[in-house]
Amino acid sequence: MISSPHTKKALLGVLTIILAIVVYHLIPDGFGQAPIMASIVVVMAMCWVFEILPIPVTSLLPLILFPVFEIMNTKATASFYGKDIIFLFLGGFILAKALQVSNLHQRIALHILNIVGSQHARLVLGFMITTAFLSMWISNTSSVMVMMPIAISIIEQIKSHDKVNKVISKLAVSMMLGIAYSADIGGMATLIGTPPNMVFVQMYHELFPDLTPVSFTQWLMLGLPLSITFLFTGWLLLTKVIFRIPKINLFESKSIIKSQLKGLGKMNQDEWLTGAVFSLAILLWITGSNIRLSDDFIIKGWRSAFNLEMISDASIAIGTAILLFMMPSKKRKNEMLIKWEHMRDLPWGILLLFGGGFALAGGFEASGLSKVIGNLFIDVDVNSPIVLVIIVCLILTLLTELTSNTATTNLVLPILAKASVVLGIDPRILMIPATLSASCAFMMPVASPTQAIVFGSGYIQIKQMVRAGILFNLLGIIVVTLSFYLLAEFVFGITI
Repeated sequence: MISSPHTKKALLGVLTIILAIVVYHLIPDGFGQAPIMASIVVVMAMCWVFEILPIPVTSLLPLILFPVFEIMNTKATASFYGKDIIFLFLGGFILAKALQVSNLHQRIALHILNIVGSQHARLVLGFMITTAFLSMWISNTSSVMVMMPIAISIIEQIKSHDKVNKVISKLAVSMMLGIAYSADIGGMATLIGTPPNMVFVQMYHELFPDLTPVSFTQWLMLGLPLSITFLFTGWLLLTKVIFRIPKINLFESKSIIKSQLKGLGKMNQDEWLTGAVFSLAILLWITGSNIRLSDDFIIKGWRSAFNLEMISDASIAIGTAILLFMMPSKKRKNEMLIKWEHMRDLPWGILLLFGGGFALAGGFEASGLSKVIGNLFIDVDVNSPIVLVIIVCLILTLLTELTSNTATTNLVLPILAKASVVLGIDPRILMIPATLSASCAFMMPVASPTQAIVFGSGYIQIKQMVRAGILFNLLGIIVVTLSFYLLAEFVFGITI
């Protein structure tokens, strides 16, 4: 019986080496360093999936393995860790931290809940809308951490009332799962909402530099309708099918929300300034690129209007983040709205994970492994690309149930990119649905940090999460496929 964590990791390490050797010998000769690169992919995949090494540490492996095995020199490899998309995410982290420091995030959450109401289904909807909105701009995990304490306080307060004693368990489960699921759903709406989205936009530009990059606005035009559709159909599924609860008005819970709002008092100067900077970033992101409504009607973005094409979304994120360090705080004397000490607990490891994923994608091309994988698709004969989209959505949804969605995206997108070239289709037809589906794993606590957090609340049993998750997985495949099919031509000019 294996009991020691060290023993388990040692055995997994041995298994990883064996698999890497097997894969090395499966790759045919004549493709340069492709066999070595395939082995490196196996090693990094195993380390990411089973956390044999910490995920950020695994992400640094290309810096040593690529030069040692002559796939790419150190300077070229290191350049992947400084992509502008990494700084877009860093700026987003800082803006999110400022919301939390000023406490503006809690005020936004409580106001939305107060508007929605306190009847069971509407209360769940309120939590889902609020969490999804927050998750569009701050990390999914942070969104759940904001909303879960509010939900728990409401659940505990209504436990003592006889009229809801019979349904409180279902109410608690539906609220907790609603928070977890809507965080992932909301993150799908914007490029900065969740790591896989940003992995895609940079990897797409890296692998297809001659094609027009996918802009913040374009993604929003696809992601927002998709998220709204997913959110409301998911809410109906959760409250009307999976956990059916009689209509009961929980007036006490709404009074709690009003009481918490009253306790916050009026918005202070710190909240106003933070909200203004945050709104400025959103406005600049949305209005930066041209919006093509038709071939004859294009709304110019400020980049083309003022000849500022060199300013990227990453520049906006960092620029607005820097503003926060320059504006004085009224609440904390002799300090700015945000200070460097607040940066210590940012998820820096995610930035390394990005770099490792981009390096891996570069290694696919440099080693010739992409050609090997591309050859596997030569004989694929599919009459309609929509069938491929469905298959891709299904595979990614299942794959991310047991792996990090960011790591999975890093591994799969280069493969799909090469496959699209071989099949002669627009790479976005496979890459975008795959990216969106990476956020659609809802069955297991290990599938997403959001689910792990709410599972730790004690209100949810594993079988309840699996039961709801299976249906949400299927719903995700349907919503992603239909949304992309209906909007791809309007948003990206892709005909499916």
